[in-house]
Amino acid sequence: MRTSVFTLAALAVPLVASAQDKPDPSKVQLKATKVAGQIYVIEDAASEFSGGNVGVSVGSDGLVLIDDKFAPLAPKLEAALRTVSNQPVRFVINTHYHGDHSDGNAVFGQKSTVIAHENTRRRLLAGSKDEPPAPPAALPVITFEDKLSIHLNGEDIRAIHLPSGHTDTDVVIFFTRSNVVHMGDDFFNGMYPFIDVNGGGSVKGMIANVQKLLEQIPADAKIIPGHGPLATTKELRAFLAMLQGTTAAVEAGIKAHKTADQLKKEKALARFDSWAHGFFKAEDFIDLLYSDLARTP
Repeated sequence: MRTSVFTLAALAVPLVASAQDKPDPSKVQLKATKVAGQIYVIEDAASEFSGGNVGVSVGSDGLVLIDDKFAPLAPKLEAALRTVSNQPVRFVINTHYHGDHSDGNAVFGQKSTVIAHENTRRRLLAGSKDEPPAPPAALPVITFEDKLSIHLNGEDIRAIHLPSGHTDTDVVIFFTRSNVVHMGDDFFNGMYPFIDVNGGGSVKGMIANVQKLLEQIPADAKIIPGHGPLATTKELRAFLAMLQGTTAAVEAGIKAHKTADQLKKEKALARFDSWAHGFFKAEDFIDLLYSDLARTP
């Protein structure tokens, strides 16, 4: 899934990785960085897009992964894991169903237990017009509706489902002892997010999710976003303010009976230009917001 996936044509389909979208493994470099306590993050060490940030709980009980990137990157992900621990991977928790976060299940699911929200299993089973159904090894074997806890490595790891944000499969992970939160793609740090409307997501749902989480996340917690650098609640509040501001601008245009093209010409999101350096440029994000908000009663 390269930046080219985030074209207007791609906005109409779920953001799951098709074969031609997956990164060239030879160009990907992954590195492990300690976040806090027993938690690490595996992220890109170069500019080549390699999928979502992977959270790792390290300890004598074994490893818990939060997401597992693309299947072809499994050897590099395993090599990055070996730089922090020789323990086996015991559990993988998917933050949602998109391929850049769950495609590696096909590899890691053969030797560990995959956990996800029940909608993730349902969507992986169903496949899409661009992706066949996931193979048996890639399917979550433990699913839940609202919340789930894993007690491992002296840590209470709590997974909480948040509805209709990035998708309808979203899970946020709290590492309570280490004071770290992995937010999956309900948080794109410093950039416009992708919102998978066809996958049950909505910008207003994402706003509600972030608001709810800011009431729960300790002020001094470290936050692993689905994409972008490590963050704190300061960056998360800035993300929320951007979502609220861009949504208000596009919603005002819709109420004034303006088209998306008119909003682009008027540069309706000009004051948010600093967020347009990632997957989406301003024009693309206007199209995404417009299509989402225009369908809202």
